[in-house]
Amino acid sequence: MENSDYLGKERVGKLLVKFAVPCILSLIISCLYNIVDQIFVGNSKVGYLGNAATGVIFPITVVGWGLSLFFGDGAAAWLSMSLGEGKGDKIHRGVGNAMLASFLSGCIVILIAYLWGDNLLMLLGGTEANLSLAHDYGVIIYAMMPLALVQNCLAAIIRADGAPGYAMFAMIVGAVLNMIGDPVAIYALDLGIQGAAYATIIGQFVSFVICVLYLVRSKTFKIKWKSFVPDFKILPKIMALGVSSFLTQLCIVATTIVNNVQFVRYGMNSTFGADIPLAAFVVIMKLFQIVLNVAFGIAVGAQPIIGYNYGAKQYGRVKQTFKLVLLWTAGICLLFTVFFEALPRIFISMFGAGGGSESLNAELYMQFVIPCMRIYLMFLVFTCLQKVCAIFLQSIGRAKLAAPLSFLRDVLLILCAFLVPLGLGVMGVAWAAPIADAVAVLITLPVMIWVWRKLGAQEKEAAAEESVPVEN
Repeated sequence: MENSDYLGKERVGKLLVKFAVPCILSLIISCLYNIVDQIFVGNSKVGYLGNAATGVIFPITVVGWGLSLFFGDGAAAWLSMSLGEGKGDKIHRGVGNAMLASFLSGCIVILIAYLWGDNLLMLLGGTEANLSLAHDYGVIIYAMMPLALVQNCLAAIIRADGAPGYAMFAMIVGAVLNMIGDPVAIYALDLGIQGAAYATIIGQFVSFVICVLYLVRSKTFKIKWKSFVPDFKILPKIMALGVSSFLTQLCIVATTIVNNVQFVRYGMNSTFGADIPLAAFVVIMKLFQIVLNVAFGIAVGAQPIIGYNYGAKQYGRVKQTFKLVLLWTAGICLLFTVFFEALPRIFISMFGAGGGSESLNAELYMQFVIPCMRIYLMFLVFTCLQKVCAIFLQSIGRAKLAAPLSFLRDVLLILCAFLVPLGLGVMGVAWAAPIADAVAVLITLPVMIWVWRKLGAQEKEAAAEESVPVEN
């Protein structure tokens, strides 16, 4: 097994590039599965109704994604901290337990989804117009859930093991297969929205196989059959470290469902109808998801660096890494915000403009989605910085602080989504986002100032113990 001392010695900026860039690409590629489906479906004969249908299934897939991060990010953080503390002998048990828990969680998700059936889809924003499309798409996507969860879990572990490029490769191969498969299945084979689902699960399966093959060449652990025996001492530690990621994804599910329902509810009483606001929100969420995954990629990529150095009591390097994380996140998110505010039509048009040949619907759709997108994504940078802070707290083992901050913005968003439309109607659902973003960042700021000062005190204590000067 390889030595991980370089995490405590190599220049922080170089390490962050090595870990964060592949992580960003992996997460973006992962979300491209659903986005590519929507681009091809939205430009097919089903139009925006197809996008609305995939949006109905989206919360279920995010629940699965959240469960995989619950165990995967938790195991990754635990792996990094264990290496920093010099306790790497039980890492293989944590990896095996995380994989097992991810697989079983996927089985539970699909059992619930199949048994609940179309009634579940109606609760998630399904309408009479899009329900059959959502059903056809969902029943196929569910089938791959257990293996897709294991693959996502392993991707986080592989990055923490010092092979972010391999994790990225696994995601790229699956995404490319999905991109090739979508037009073939949707148009050439005339399978419609079902073709998009088949292309997705084929790509996911190939990514799963590639990630599993990594286990024979892992660097800091060697997987064994006994690794999969449940260990109720290690698993709770992993879950505690991964709870922030899990809650973040659950909050995405909750906010998506609430927004779906509210857009349908208030849209029915507007000139736009129920399906146009729902389809518009689905497209906006995909663009939001891309930027959020960039921020997550920066923060999650920094986890091995932060976790190792925190475990090794090199608090100066922890602070230095977090400064870079904040700088990268703010810069990239501000750039995206400028593009979204200035050129919304370009991004929206990628997903199709309307429902087949119904030009009136296309015109109404664009009338709604352009202002809605500008409003909803107005304070995107605040959202990302607030989420990055929660991941940082998770990386240094402060799960009790990370957990509430991870869902703070989303709880506020849900509250605002119920209150603001009372006065502003359907567009008030969009205004709920920037209001929640602003309040969440104001609450997060004093918490992070306290944590920063605490790190400074720990840095001084560690320097005093070693009788070396503290770095500026």
